Amino acid sequence: MTNENSPVRFDTKIAVLLREDLETWQRLNVTAFLVSGLGSELPEVIGEPYADADGTSYLPMFRQPVLVFEGTKETLAAAHGRALSRSLPRSVFTSDLFATGNDRDNRAAVRAVSKDGLDLVGLAVYGPRNAVDKVLKGARMHP
Repeated sequence: MTNENSPVRFDTKIAVLLREDLETWQRLNVTAFLVSGLGSELPEVIGEPYADADGTSYLPMFRQPVLVFEGTKETLAAAHGRALSRSLPRSVFTSDLFATGNDRDNRAAVRAVSKDGLDLVGLAVYGPRNAVDKVLKGARMHP
């Protein structure tokens, strides 16, 4: 039996893996773009809308924490391969996207490169906790 004051433990995990050599503004930008993909395709990750005491409504957010990790270029490539092999929902951000200015060009930049040739700077993944943990092997929590 659980009571409503017990901590909530999720069976799933939302994680973002960033390349360790990104500048601060890039880390924030990449993280925002990556998680937007998860929320748009996986309605189960979105909680209920918010409202303050005055009745002002706010948009819903993820129902669980987003954990942010960092790693080397090689760590990102390995994590990408593991996410693909496990068929986990994922979004990617490549270095090419820093030079584009719109969604159409972003998609074209990713489409122009094979999956093994992507210059990944970020990866978001969602799935069962243990599967996501295996994908992130070798990564460390973002400081």
